Amino acid sequence: MAKEKSPREKSTPKSGTPAGMREGMKKATTGMLVLFLLQQKPMYTYDIMRRVEEITKGALTFNTLYIAIYRLKEFGYVEEFERRLSEDNHARVYFTITESGRKYLKDIIAEYRQMTAAIDAVLSSGGDEA
Repeated sequence: MAKEKSPREKSTPKSGTPAGMREGMKKATTGMLVLFLLQQKPMYTYDIMRRVEEITKGALTFNTLYIAIYRLKEFGYVEEFERRLSEDNHARVYFTITESGRKYLKDIIAEYRQMTAAIDAVLSSGGDEA
């Protein structure tokens, strides 16, 4: 009898699947998206997640951004802007992009565009399209 998969195994995209590729791309671009939105105005993590979902019409969503935010903070790309108490008594930590974060964002957007252009060139070079 086959062992039943755990909930984590059932929900985790596997390498070699479209869902796995999607998750990999999402993970690779999360920091860039966070920095891009923070350059517009200071935001708290839930607000960033909501804004991404709104802009992408639900095509891109996040369960959490804390790991990405704290990694960006470790590198000095974001910093705490202020703490506010919400109407429902939850502390909200607003983050803002730093000057080094702005430079890093500019560099990774250029790298992203170069990489996606190269991929598009290969996919447009002929052959069978899926």
